[in-house]
Amino acid sequence: MEKSIGFIGGGRITRIVLQALKNQNRGLGKVYVYDINPEAYKALTQIYPAIEIADINAAATRDIVFIALHPPVIMETLGKIKDVIKKESIFISLAPKITIEKFSSTLGNKNIVRLIPNATSVINQGYNPVCFADGLRERQEILNLLSVLGKTFETDESKLEAYAISSAMMPTYFWFQWYELIEIAKQMGLSETESKETIEQTLLAAIKLMFNSGLTRDEVIDLVPVKPIGEHEQQIIEIYQTKLMGLFNKIKP
Repeated sequence: MEKSIGFIGGGRITRIVLQALKNQNRGLGKVYVYDINPEAYKALTQIYPAIEIADINAAATRDIVFIALHPPVIMETLGKIKDVIKKESIFISLAPKITIEKFSSTLGNKNIVRLIPNATSVINQGYNPVCFADGLRERQEILNLLSVLGKTFETDESKLEAYAISSAMMPTYFWFQWYELIEIAKQMGLSETESKETIEQTLLAAIKLMFNSGLTRDEVIDLVPVKPIGEHEQQIIEIYQTKLMGLFNKIKP
């Protein structure tokens, strides 16, 4: 029997999940979505027309319920739905920090899954670590559902926040730089198409070189003798250490 799906939260990650489903023509029937912002539904219905605008109780009583909220509001929200949920429902949290134990003790439900989603899932190429509450029988069913997002793999719950920093958030450390390099290439005379192709192809090759060449870190770095921003490398490293480790310590349970 087809499972009913609910989303509590209709923001970015819900859009990403629904777009991933749409890309692969994975129909789920009607999807129930609750969000405090009515504008959120407009974007979602354009992606996935079979959306039912729902109140929080209707979304929370589906067979599979995605908790697509930021950590600061999760516990308050769980308190609002704990008296209406079904024992057999499976809850999938898409946030760091709030542990399976906290979810289970607050909801009185042991069918808890935690997933750290990736933005690249919007093109079905995410790298998504997941962990399950002990004894959850529907693991394979959930993995099959989540496989639409890209590579989805089981890991220890204690590692989820590390994956949040080193994978889920990682593109944001680089995207703005790559876009700026495209603009600089255009300033130097390349066309829009040439600029994009240059940055794309060089990035792809550089990643393969770094991870697949068998060269050491120093050997890779030494391949290019001119380093225009080399004098700023230590400053950039300090920014990474300060900002990313600071954020990691903030989101750890």
